[in-house]
Amino acid sequence: MDALLKGLAVDYLAACDFAKTGKTWQAFLPAASLVKAAQRLLAADYFLEDISALDCAEGYVVTYHFAHFEKPGRIALRVVAPHEAPNVPSIAHVFHGAEWHERETRDFHGVQFEGNPNFIPLLMDPDMADCFPLRKDPKSRIKVRDVLEAGQVLCCAPGFGLMTPDAPAEAQAPAGDKAPA
Repeated sequence: MDALLKGLAVDYLAACDFAKTGKTWQAFLPAASLVKAAQRLLAADYFLEDISALDCAEGYVVTYHFAHFEKPGRIALRVVAPHEAPNVPSIAHVFHGAEWHERETRDFHGVQFEGNPNFIPLLMDPDMADCFPLRKDPKSRIKVRDVLEAGQVLCCAPGFGLMTPDAPAEAQAPAGDKAPA
């Protein structure tokens, strides 16, 4: 995995328990690293299984699952798109099957894939273009770390806190704001 991601910006990389998660590796990438990572996986003979999204408190977690016909292991690349502007680059020019998955993810969540060559609705009625049935009410969104297994962390960029537990409440409050004992 190190060779595949070497030189790319990676926010979080973890080895996963395949028996528990169905993945060997997961990596959170900034959107700017996604296309290059997809190109490297294609060059290493990985194929794209699917693209999906989760509507979490921190944004839409767009997940790309890759596998290999001859090598064991399954890889999840993840990009977080903010609720206000859920845009990520398309990988349809790298993996042609991605076009369908990106259209499906757009239909259900409203995530835009910049550069998708055929971004017409796939499963939703075109007259319902702004109806995204898998978007959650903001009050019902939960944190990414409460949905996804963290795995064995191999690297975590400074300031990337999506997969780390919350600090105790007393550690979060400024010193002058602590309740009296």
